[in-house]
Amino acid sequence: MKDKFGKSKSVSDALDSRMTCRAFLDTEIKKDIIFDILNKARRSPSGGNLQPWRVWVVSGDPLRKFKDDIKGKASENPRGEGTEYKIYPPNLKNPYEQRRRDVGEAMYGVLDISRENKIGRIQQFMKNFEFFGAPVALFFAIDRNMQEGQWSDLGMFIQSIMLLARESGLHTAPQEAWAIWHKSVGEFLEIPDDLMLFCGMGLGYADPTNPINAFRSEREDVDKFTKFIGL
Repeated sequence: MKDKFGKSKSVSDALDSRMTCRAFLDTEIKKDIIFDILNKARRSPSGGNLQPWRVWVVSGDPLRKFKDDIKGKASENPRGEGTEYKIYPPNLKNPYEQRRRDVGEAMYGVLDISRENKIGRIQQFMKNFEFFGAPVALFFAIDRNMQEGQWSDLGMFIQSIMLLARESGLHTAPQEAWAIWHKSVGEFLEIPDDLMLFCGMGLGYADPTNPINAFRSEREDVDKFTKFIGL
């Protein structure tokens, strides 16, 4: 259930209405709203209470200047600087590879960008590095000594932020794509060498008039990924 301001009033609704927003309004977000989201998200599960997350929140002129810098670099090197971790496993097998292909085709279909329209697809991908117009950007990093369990904790922390954003009537765009610019992000934010950039995230109010925000990816039925034993 949502209230009249579009805020999610239950966890179920927050999960159901959460999406990767790919078109934001430029409406300003007050710092106290973002602080409140982060303050609540810090209660996310953390094995051994390590709390392995580090966050940077950027907006205003610093964000605009950084996006301009990346835009200039991308015009000369569209593949970026490479990543420090594998975003997807190499030789991704089915059904995972097929799901990845299907969601891409479905998204470009909503935008009426054909497979043959390579320029259109590149232009859409490059919107990642504009945070899809979001007025606020978040970056997440983790200590290089951390292992799979702590990466899982970081993911749960990020998920908490996304759900809390819905509670505030906001939307998010989690973006591992920023990993290809880890050097530039690190220099901009002065990230210590012992930390690794994981991803970026756009935060803001969704543009309800843009058709891309009507797109929803498919999910498998529960019975296809669950085995009930003793129930």
